[in-house]
Amino acid sequence: MSFLAAYRCIGTAAGPLIETYLGRRLRQGKEDAARLPERRGQASLPRPDGALVWLHAASVGEAASALILIDRLLATRPGLQVLVTTGTVTSAALLRDRLPPAARHQFVPVDRPGWVAAFLDHWRPDLALWVESELWPALIAATAARGIPMVLVNARMSDRSARRWGILPGLARAVLGRFDLCLARNAEQANRFRALGARVVEVTGNLKFAAAPLPAAPEARDALRAAVAGRPFWLAASTHEGEEQAALDTHRRLAVHRPDLLTIIVPRHPQRGAEIAALAEQGGLPTARRSLDTLPTPACAVYVADTLGEMGLFFTLAGEQADGGAGIVFVGGSLTRRGGHNPLEPAHFGCAILHGPDMRNNLEMAEALAEADAARIVATPEALAETVENLFTAPAERHRLADAASRVAHAHAGVLDRAMTALAPVLARLPA
Repeated sequence: MSFLAAYRCIGTAAGPLIETYLGRRLRQGKEDAARLPERRGQASLPRPDGALVWLHAASVGEAASALILIDRLLATRPGLQVLVTTGTVTSAALLRDRLPPAARHQFVPVDRPGWVAAFLDHWRPDLALWVESELWPALIAATAARGIPMVLVNARMSDRSARRWGILPGLARAVLGRFDLCLARNAEQANRFRALGARVVEVTGNLKFAAAPLPAAPEARDALRAAVAGRPFWLAASTHEGEEQAALDTHRRLAVHRPDLLTIIVPRHPQRGAEIAALAEQGGLPTARRSLDTLPTPACAVYVADTLGEMGLFFTLAGEQADGGAGIVFVGGSLTRRGGHNPLEPAHFGCAILHGPDMRNNLEMAEALAEADAARIVATPEALAETVENLFTAPAERHRLADAASRVAHAHAGVLDRAMTALAPVLARLPA
């Protein structure tokens, strides 16, 4: 029995365990109860008429980078329809507000053969584009078996993931060998995918460099701007457990000389909002939570932005410091070995960017910022506090960092053009 056949058998037999897993995710706020059938391959929307491109993007970062590709696809092929699948509620919230009319979102089915078949039976895509590195063997094999062309776009695989796939080289070849084309971020990634079994690999660059700025609702922006008017504030964005404590410790240190300081924390997983607010309150810091429809009052020291799809709002606010310097943004997931989140997202908004030492998931962007002296690396919670404190006293340096980061963010416009050129032969084969 092949590795892929064994994988399918395990997926079929593990039905009760998978249902338990989905139930636990639902209780944790990681699944949408109303749309849970989508995870079992049961569509909640009809298939549109005409050629359909299915684009799978695992989570928020991949979905954000895919949006600009979707816009170009629709501009290139009027009448084309797009299906986007993701696996997280945060990505679903992002796409709900940003997908164009010709695109729709569904949650990706869990990788069980029966659920995968139901998904493909309903949607019948004419082309499948997989973004980055979330590779589901049963779904990939079933898609290829139906003769649906598949392209891996913005392909990235960490060294750790590559080693894991390398343990089962037969499975790796069976999965990656089914892609008609692999568009890698850089030469190193291209070599990694070739070694694991990808057949045709091209280097087109990192689509995240070409992503458009995150949106901000004008009414929400104006209300928040009025609530914080005249106050110094800084932003800890996409934080994980441990980084919120570092942000709170930073606040206490700075508040000695800035008693009106506001620290805004946007957790990567909004369901942790109550936990973070409790942590702040236990430390004597008055706190408000955005999910409770509250705005920061003058007495509020910490504002926990535990809502979905509003990161652009807080980046917009962070870029509007009253002292003439840029806003200070710490990019999370980088102090607690989570691989770091996209540091170019705040670069579009005139922000001075800080991040921790672990940026392996967005290494090219972190390296580009470092080369341009456009970000500060903080290796410890103590270094975070010291750097934020120093930047508050140096608005000119904040402004310089923000300008340098903005130039980096706008310097890679050709990435999308290269990706579309590589995709042109595949798109030409789509039905009219």
